[in-house]
Amino acid sequence: MPLVLGVDSSTQSTKVEVRDAEDGRLVGSARAPHPAVHPPRSEQRPEAWWEALCLAAAEATADGAHAVGAASVAGQQHGMVLLDGDGSVLRPAKLWNDTESAPEATSMVARLGREVWASRTGSVPLAAFTVTKLAWLARHEPDTARAVRSVLLPHDYLTFRLTGRRVTDRGDASGTGYFDPVGGKWLVDLLDEVVGPAPWGERLPAVLGPTEQVGPVGEAGASGLDIGPVGVVGPGTGDNMAAALGVGLAPGQACLSIGTSGTVYARSDRPVADPTGTVAGFADASGGFLPLACTLNAARVTQAVAGLLGVDAAGLDDLALAAPAGARGLTLLPYLDGERTPDRPTSTGTLAGIRSGVTREDLARAAVEGVVCGLLDALDVLAALVPVDGGPLLLVGGGARSPAYRRVLADLSGRVVLVPGVAEAVATGACVQAAATLLGRSLADVQTAWGLGAGTSIEPDPSVDADAVRGAYADLRG
Repeated sequence: MPLVLGVDSSTQSTKVEVRDAEDGRLVGSARAPHPAVHPPRSEQRPEAWWEALCLAAAEATADGAHAVGAASVAGQQHGMVLLDGDGSVLRPAKLWNDTESAPEATSMVARLGREVWASRTGSVPLAAFTVTKLAWLARHEPDTARAVRSVLLPHDYLTFRLTGRRVTDRGDASGTGYFDPVGGKWLVDLLDEVVGPAPWGERLPAVLGPTEQVGPVGEAGASGLDIGPVGVVGPGTGDNMAAALGVGLAPGQACLSIGTSGTVYARSDRPVADPTGTVAGFADASGGFLPLACTLNAARVTQAVAGLLGVDAAGLDDLALAAPAGARGLTLLPYLDGERTPDRPTSTGTLAGIRSGVTREDLARAAVEGVVCGLLDALDVLAALVPVDGGPLLLVGGGARSPAYRRVLADLSGRVVLVPGVAEAVATGACVQAAATLLGRSLADVQTAWGLGAGTSIEPDPSVDADAVRGAYADLRG
């Protein structure tokens, strides 16, 4: 029975799944936390991701009954990992939700224009994108910038630790702001212009195909990982691209992910270039495209409100579901850490409609509704560019386990919500890639063999006045 190991290295933790390569049966799973981050400066030591991976992988394979034949790593997008000539990390990695490079994003968009950025990279850079972080580095830490010999993304770094090779895939590369998702190549001339002249071609990883083997886990990786020899490592990808693999996302179907951030995306067979910058024209992990809109504020919002109310996540769900739709007029604009959609990096949250009779239940409900309204705004923009009316809305991420998020999303969208029957969509997607790479099969064949795409359905409540709730949110957003 060949086994595969899939890794989800997110902002908050590393999750690992071990699955049967043939039928997808879950054999083991584990997670290990990452250091907490607090925007606007959001940084983590890349070595902490490796330490978490080693801990989680050891726990997931603790029974030692079967050997792992292949592994793939999916990771949080956009993060900037810098290595020197010896492969050592030069500084903590700036993460996707670090907004210190907002001035650089504004400057480079003004310099080239939104249309040029969208046509060349599929996206208009925001503070989240790697290209803006490199420009920030050149401006604020020039000595470190001169010492850089490799620029990697978080998943690239972990693949490097496993194999010793500097590689990436087109899905994750398309989130940097200096990659052409249509032509499949790095745009080194763009980096020369907006960051500064440098031998960028030597500093960027090779871009592999969807199921191209990186190689085996090397000696250095094996000594830290301690799960026995692993003969095949897949190219890995970004977390959203892996989630699309893990849930069997069909063309024309929209997926909403509620994690630290919120994302809304769909599979497309054609590229998308949105000059407004709201929708990023990413590539996917299978050779197509994954247009995506992202909100910075999602589960972090309800976690913050749960802390204020002195309850855990389950307690917040109970409170939110005990309040009526619309939270009796209480509305939360959840831009607690700035926002990406819309692009308001310095914004803060706003709570409106407070009256003397406000309850804990109302505040809990308003927090969930605020996050969902933001995601539905992003879905509306996505729907204007690509078809997203095929079947139910898929809901993934940590928020998919929340009864409150499930109910509110169904009611405010007026659509059936499907929660896929996989606990960790990103890690499962990494397993799918590892299995396809190991067995020499297509990604679609593996998804079919594993029965991906099924789940739990939530029907919308027709009595809920979704227009009123979303209208109050829109009035507050302005």
